[in-house]
Amino acid sequence: MKRAVIALGSNLENPAAQIEAALAAISALPGVHLLRRSACYRTAPVGYAEQPDFINAVCEVESALAPAELLAALLRLEQDFGRVRTFRNAPRVLDLDLLLVEGVSQQDEFLTLPHPRMHERAFVMLPLAQMAPEWQIGTLGTAADIAANLDASGVTRLD
Repeated sequence: MKRAVIALGSNLENPAAQIEAALAAISALPGVHLLRRSACYRTAPVGYAEQPDFINAVCEVESALAPAELLAALLRLEQDFGRVRTFRNAPRVLDLDLLLVEGVSQQDEFLTLPHPRMHERAFVMLPLAQMAPEWQIGTLGTAADIAANLDASGVTRLD
């Protein structure tokens, strides 16, 4: 069993409810146990601006699955929730990204760990720093250190 961190995002069809339903679906995956989750954050869209704001969160799980198996399970959940990939940064019902797997550094055509752009994204790092400030992000530092140095404009914690 290894700990892993997953990012969740949605900006269609009641995004907050999609995040809550996705957390329940993740915790129901065979071999996966939800350990903790962040608060939800409202985030202005990045890349393609002509769309609704996103609701983002992260969760930490304990998984018996290999990283590639966990990612495949997350991609199936996206499809189950109705995700349609029309263009890069398009609006979506659910987006799930495998960010980190404890002790794993990997780069292949299917999966890169740690996630290659997570340290640049306040909508990922703020929830991660709130939930697990101690998580080490490769050689870049802790989640708390990285989040403290990002521009957090456009990212608001919801309570």
